[in-house]
Amino acid sequence: MDQNLQEKIHEANVAVHRFEAKYYELLHPEVYSQQEQNRIRTTLSIVDNLIADNERKALDFGSGTGNLTGKLLQMGYNVTAIDISAEMCAILKAKYAAWIKTGKLTVINSPVEDVNFGKGEFDLITCYSVLHHLPNYLDVIQRLSVFLKKGGVMYVDHEVSPFYWKDEANFTAKLVKDLYLHSNPLINAFYFQIVGVKFPSLDYTLSDYWHKKEHPLDHGKVESVFKENFYFFVRRDYYLKGTWVFNPLFYVYKRICKPEMSFWIAIK
Repeated sequence: MDQNLQEKIHEANVAVHRFEAKYYELLHPEVYSQQEQNRIRTTLSIVDNLIADNERKALDFGSGTGNLTGKLLQMGYNVTAIDISAEMCAILKAKYAAWIKTGKLTVINSPVEDVNFGKGEFDLITCYSVLHHLPNYLDVIQRLSVFLKKGGVMYVDHEVSPFYWKDEANFTAKLVKDLYLHSNPLINAFYFQIVGVKFPSLDYTLSDYWHKKEHPLDHGKVESVFKENFYFFVRRDYYLKGTWVFNPLFYVYKRICKPEMSFWIAIK
């Protein structure tokens, strides 16, 4: 990827999240639904138990408004949270101001590519819904792995699964997937109209660069980086509910289509 495109992706993420930040937790039921929040907490508990000699020091990159950061703080971690969006960081600081005062939370407004830490400084490195925003997600995983101690864990979540685009080849699966995914924004739009919330129209073309059929996230390359830098890793795939209110198509979708999302747990 050339330098010009990398800069445009960074700029697009800054621009999108400048407007999205204050609406973020309302705009994304696929993240903030009770089901997904419970799944994240369960997974974090599993991850926590895998860390050897855990001194409870975590790096949460692409932290946003604190989806993982807040949970890590509640689990007793000292957290360094990084995000490229000044607006996201401002919300995160306001939400967890008490933790900042006690020194348990440090918030850094920066592209993750520009930060530097000591070798083996962290017990846990996390991100949620981040890789597809990064110009070079493979380099980021490799670079951050240096900051993880031996026996530490990297947890990467909420990325499109390798099955997501493969369903396109199956007519029935593609039809069900299209109906389900296109019905989600319609249901959410109707819900927002009822509750009286309006959002600006946002262009995610460059900000969600790797969430595209033309250039999808490359799971093979991601797992090659994990294989090179970690002694063990595992990928798990799962389904998301993408609406604040019930969408009856979800259960048809789950029966016909393969899981659309993935997470990885890697032990160094």
